[in-house]
Amino acid sequence: MLQNAAQTYQTNQVTTATPSELTLMLYNGAIKFLKQAKSSLEERNYAKAHEFCLKVQNILYELMSSLKKEYPISYEFDKMYDYMLRRTVEANMRKDVEILSEVENLFTQFRDTWKEAMVLVKNQG
Repeated sequence: MLQNAAQTYQTNQVTTATPSELTLMLYNGAIKFLKQAKSSLEERNYAKAHEFCLKVQNILYELMSSLKKEYPISYEFDKMYDYMLRRTVEANMRKDVEILSEVENLFTQFRDTWKEAMVLVKNQG
């Protein structure tokens, strides 16, 4: 019952979020899954680590597909997301915690910058 309530809350959060809030949720989700993948690798639970890496990859695919190509900055984001995707795949194949840490650091930088941008936009409005 408690799990159903949590799922309902999470579904409501996603369906009522603005596009910028959804992007922030994706960044936070990727960071969470990267931490879980690293922990799973350290525990030698390779199947779980693989699952978490796939979740990160799916988030990156979603971020890449949501880019608006009419903005030149989108191409720079696309390059970074593609790099992060390739590194996540590599980390998954090599079972490499350090590569996952690199990708996590990039996601953290994206997330923190995104949060700052959201505050600036909110304060202007």
